[in-house]
Amino acid sequence: IAYWQNFKARQEKLAAWLTGKSHAEVKGPGIDMSFDFTGRPWISCHGTVNFPDGEIFTSPIEDSVNGHVEFSYPTMYGGRMVDGVKLVFKDGRAVEASAEKNGEFFLTQIDLDEGGRRLGEFAIGTNMGIQQFTGETLFDEKIGGSIHMALGEGIAESLGLNKSQIHWDIVHSMRDGGEIRIDGELFYRAGEFMV
Repeated sequence: IAYWQNFKARQEKLAAWLTGKSHAEVKGPGIDMSFDFTGRPWISCHGTVNFPDGEIFTSPIEDSVNGHVEFSYPTMYGGRMVDGVKLVFKDGRAVEASAEKNGEFFLTQIDLDEGGRRLGEFAIGTNMGIQQFTGETLFDEKIGGSIHMALGEGIAESLGLNKSQIHWDIVHSMRDGGEIRIDGELFYRAGEFMV
């Protein structure tokens, strides 16, 4: 219990630091993208709803996402593994999308509706006790030193407005020097928070 109380306190400090800020830049191996989150809260997940837990997330402003990502981890959806996902965003929409494994299935899902190619969530995994990919999204999205993004439905808790039939979480490692800058200030590097 004490561990999770300390975990909660640390993450709530991070969420508080992010309050009132507006712009994120995410760079590192396989990723170079940016988005705005003006007026959107960052939510701390610290063991009060599910276990395992460990993430902070927000919903990006729907038309603000720009850049590209080549996800380092496979993703499971609908009982199928999709690997080698690559996305290019322009003004919030994934204008280019592909996957090396089960790419056709991937495209059929994100093209189910207009919101399927937009980000409903951006999150930072904070559970350092989880380090290996398992194929179980509930675990994988919490990997310490990772980020994940969900294509599709926004999260009401973080004031996300995107609507879609899907909410597909895909995980990317940041341990090899990935950085997140918030309003130009270094917030996160290689799995460690810098504030």
